Amino acid sequence: MMGIVWTCMLILSLFSAILQKKTGILTTACLAGARSAVELCLSLAGALCLWSGLSKLMERAGLTEKLGRLLRPIFRKLFPQSAKDPLTMGYLTSNVSANLLGLGNAATPTGIAAVKRMKQLSGRTEANDEMCRLIIMNTASIQLLPTTVASIRASCGAAAPFDILPSVWLTSLCSLTIGLLAAKLLRRFYA
Repeated sequence: MMGIVWTCMLILSLFSAILQKKTGILTTACLAGARSAVELCLSLAGALCLWSGLSKLMERAGLTEKLGRLLRPIFRKLFPQSAKDPLTMGYLTSNVSANLLGLGNAATPTGIAAVKRMKQLSGRTEANDEMCRLIIMNTASIQLLPTTVASIRASCGAAAPFDILPSVWLTSLCSLTIGLLAAKLLRRFYA
C-alpha cells in the first residue's frame, strides 16, 4: 500500500514540476535527497555494526544468558508456555537484549524466530496471547541505550546525542505498560 502512495506522490511531483516548468528544481531536490539518504544510511550502518557487534560479543561472553536468567521471572509471567522451551527463551532473551540496546533492526530476526517457535509450540495458525505480548514488547520496547536515535542525532550534529535518555526511558516504559494493559483488556473482549 505504501508503495502505491509513494508512487502517486512521485508522479504528482513530476507532473507538477512539468506544468510549472520547474523540472530543474525537481532534479536538484532529488539529487540532494538521494545524497542525504546515502549519508544517513552510512552513518547508521556504522552505529548498527558497532552495537550489533557488541550484542554478538555479549552473546559469546555469556552475558545474554545471564540477562536471560535475570529476566526469567518476568518472562515466566509474560510467556508461561514459551518459558518452558529453552530455544524460545534464547530467542526472547536475544530479542530483549537487542531492544534494550536500542537495536530494533538487530532485534527483528530474533523476534521473528521467537514468534515462529511460539507458533510451532502452540500448533495454532493465528496469533496467541504470548505472540501478541511479544509484538507489543518489540513495538514499545524499553531502551536503556537508544543507539539508533543517538546515531541519527549525532549525524545531524547534536552536541550530546544521548541527552534524550530520561525522555526515552519514560516514554518507552509508559508505552510498554499501556500496550500490555490494552492487550490484557482487549483479550477479555475477544477471548
